[in-house]
Amino acid sequence: MTILDGRKVSNDIKDEIAEQVAAMKSNGEKVPHLAAVLVGTDGASMTYVGAKVKACERIGFDSTLIDLPEETTEEELLNHIDNLNNNDDIDGFIVQLPLPKHIDEQKVLMAVDPDKDVDGFHPTNVGRMTLDLPSFLPATPFGVLELLERYNVETSGKNVVVMGRSHIVGRPMSILMSQKRKAGNATVTVVHSRTQNLADFTRGADIIVAAIGISEFLTGDMVKDGVVIIDVGITRVPDDMKKRGYRLAGDVDFESVSKKASYITPVPGGVGPMTIAMLLKNTLLAREMRSKK
Repeated sequence: MTILDGRKVSNDIKDEIAEQVAAMKSNGEKVPHLAAVLVGTDGASMTYVGAKVKACERIGFDSTLIDLPEETTEEELLNHIDNLNNNDDIDGFIVQLPLPKHIDEQKVLMAVDPDKDVDGFHPTNVGRMTLDLPSFLPATPFGVLELLERYNVETSGKNVVVMGRSHIVGRPMSILMSQKRKAGNATVTVVHSRTQNLADFTRGADIIVAAIGISEFLTGDMVKDGVVIIDVGITRVPDDMKKRGYRLAGDVDFESVSKKASYITPVPGGVGPMTIAMLLKNTLLAREMRSKK
């Protein structure tokens, strides 16, 4: 069994990007500039955005954090987005989700300039991805593809089961893995909360991408020997034995499933670090696209 080490691969990618940024600086070129908009004080979001800012510092990107209070109105947030859209110094930006309940997330994401949408959530980028045209790929599915490629996991002709149908992970993951690409050419099935006899599908899968947000849902009796497991989920599970009162768990019961798996991502340290690395890669692409214009 091989651990798909997202921390190591993400660090490799950051080092590669840092070299490119250093070359840009030596040539007198503008370095990429990533902005992040954070509304409220959601703990996980604050941690995630903080990690993005640190990653930018490490590789030589410029970064801006727009930290807004919970009571920020939808109109005020849209004004900030408009300013970022029209700021030539900003190459790409993200609006950290989830947003407070009084703000329409879809309306906000629609307001982002597709050319600066380094999260890959805007319908323009989703449509281009679906048609296999150049676009910003959603960072988490992009990270999964990169992880599979760098570990040379064979996907062509394999049966892939994607657990979950979210716009952020499940749906784009199913599209990307069916396309003609190195980590692709697979036969993909999407299962979800309304799927009957779900375990019948997972037991026949060569590769499983679990992204349903239910801790330790996928167990060893639901998979076959030699399966490749990509665990996208991360949930705080109460644990009195831990100093902080909880432990982090994925959608996969690692202890039982790892005994059967040929490859598996840990939680934490698997897909999570890859998401940030691919966001940086998208920002570099945005800078290159803007420089060509």
